[in-house]
Amino acid sequence: MIIDSHAHVILATEKQLLMMEEASVDKTILFSTTPHPEKAHDLKSLEKELAILNNILASNTSLDERIRNIKSTTEELKKVIDRNPSKFIGFGLVPLSLPYNETADWINDNVIKNNFYGLGEFSPAPGQVKYLEVIFRASNELGYLPIWVHTFHPLNFEDIKELVQLSKKYPKVPLILGHMGGIHWLDVIKLAKENYNIYLDLSATYTVLAPKIAIKELPERTLFSSDAPYGNPLLFKRMIEMSSPDKKVLEQVLGGNIIKLLKL
Repeated sequence: MIIDSHAHVILATEKQLLMMEEASVDKTILFSTTPHPEKAHDLKSLEKELAILNNILASNTSLDERIRNIKSTTEELKKVIDRNPSKFIGFGLVPLSLPYNETADWINDNVIKNNFYGLGEFSPAPGQVKYLEVIFRASNELGYLPIWVHTFHPLNFEDIKELVQLSKKYPKVPLILGHMGGIHWLDVIKLAKENYNIYLDLSATYTVLAPKIAIKELPERTLFSSDAPYGNPLLFKRMIEMSSPDKKVLEQVLGGNIIKLLKL
């Protein structure tokens, strides 16, 4: 089975299903989203959608606003999955900065009860990785749900190292490093090799060398994904095909690894 392990809700859903069909992707792991760049038709409208994304990445919204947005986009995500259960499964987002008990309740009510398979995408601002510890703690207590963290810009390498330290503190909790750390991909591969609960998401990679080396060094912990609509599943699948040394490894990266991780 070929699984796109990270994409966002695209509107209309038919457009996303067509992209999957063109790429021969059997199933996609969907994440909620506030911006919808796929709706942009020119530079001005794209800038408007990306401004929403940049505000999220910079943590410029209040906690109350984040909670409202997450509740709304989670409902949207659940509707898409319920209408297409053979094509999509979900990861659920959790507001940062909540106390532990509220975080655990949120995960129970909005992730576990929705039959989502993991937590994320988390996009902490630089210097705010510490707020993810409550997420690790809750995952550790609630069944070791995988945690997906955006590690491209604006996070720096010190933030990524802090994130890895959290993963060491909770070694049974799988951590997926989204986008392989951006420009820090080489050091991120080294960190992942030293920590067996860390997985590497291959979307939005900084260079084609990054997935090639990551797959060679960590064939059992690298994950094909497109980050659609920011990436295209057909293009990223082709990149994986060109980067994999043999058929067995290709099957692992295109689906086998995420199937094993999520026990699908």
